[in-house]
Amino acid sequence: MRLRLLRESAPREKRVALVPDGVAVLVKRGFDVAVERGAGSGAGFEDDAYIRMGAGIVERCGPPAAPADVVVSVSDAPADYPFSGTGTTDAGTNRVPMFVGVFDPRWEPRRAQRYAADGVTSFSLDLVPRVTRAQTMDVLSSMATIAGYEAVLLAASRLPQMFPLMMTAAGTLAPARVLVLGAGVAGLQAIGTARRLGGVVEAYDVRPEAVEQIRSIGARAVDLDLSAAAGPNVPSSINGYAPTQSDNTAELQREMLTPHVAGADVVITAAAVPGRSSPVLVTAEMVDAMDAGTVLVDLAAERGGNCELTETDETVEHNGVTVLGPTDLPSRCARHASQMFSRNLVAFLEYLVPDKELVLGSDDEIISAMLVTHESAVVHADVIAALEKV
Repeated sequence: MRLRLLRESAPREKRVALVPDGVAVLVKRGFDVAVERGAGSGAGFEDDAYIRMGAGIVERCGPPAAPADVVVSVSDAPADYPFSGTGTTDAGTNRVPMFVGVFDPRWEPRRAQRYAADGVTSFSLDLVPRVTRAQTMDVLSSMATIAGYEAVLLAASRLPQMFPLMMTAAGTLAPARVLVLGAGVAGLQAIGTARRLGGVVEAYDVRPEAVEQIRSIGARAVDLDLSAAAGPNVPSSINGYAPTQSDNTAELQREMLTPHVAGADVVITAAAVPGRSSPVLVTAEMVDAMDAGTVLVDLAAERGGNCELTETDETVEHNGVTVLGPTDLPSRCARHASQMFSRNLVAFLEYLVPDKELVLGSDDEIISAMLVTHESAVVHADVIAALEKV
């Protein structure tokens, strides 16, 4: 099984899909690994480290230098990547390879169309099902952990005060008040990091089961009574994500969150649902109520943001409030992010190719959930539905 590791081409992307330790595991399993020159340098993994683990270094993973059976990347493959012919066999016949990466096909379904047109069997790691057997493959949780941590550091660097309570000869400095909206993996990591820096943290999540998770790491859970709009039975999560709210419920939620937003020095929003636009949790009017010098970091900026004022990868100054919409936070911690991503990817490849034999069973809940294109067709139901709306 010839595996080829691409060098990332997206702007500001420093991660690499496989670190040298991951390559070593795959080589022991019989994979022939070729790495594009400099693929890991942004994360601190030089070519020599890959060579020591049994990989070859090539200028570009493609014909004729490095024909492939499996091509892997952190994100989408470059638009000009020559999939056709990369799987050419020793006998000269063409075999189009598999591609494994994170290309968010429910949100950008045309990417799947490209792979189908090239005849590529593609897997998107962001489609990993939330089942126990797939936890070791869950790149979404891994990258959300990094994003939550980096969001707090970013906020701390922009906030004109320190996070911890400090008693000095010059007087007592109050701790930063931090509000986290959305207590998924990223939100919980943001809570923990803000607490470790000495902030006073409160958090909110619409899912009832998140309350105990918030309290378990030392934050105060914001309790909103939405029954007036949603009824007495607020729905629990669906596959780990919050359910879609009615307009009335969302409006009441924003109204009740307004004083909490206004009282915070730092607001971190982390309510993102794969394949859907980010729900608006903070309106412009809510930002108007915040004090000058306060900071909002929007982790859902890639799909519109949780704040009305968010602009993707831009800094917005609004009446003295700084609104940040970064989409590259995992890349800012590229070494650890790459190590986590690599472990997830290796776990998936070991599952997909046990005993050097590719397994594409349609009845396997993990493989069928992550398989996007096969035999020149889009085969994932959610992606097909998204294409129909394009």
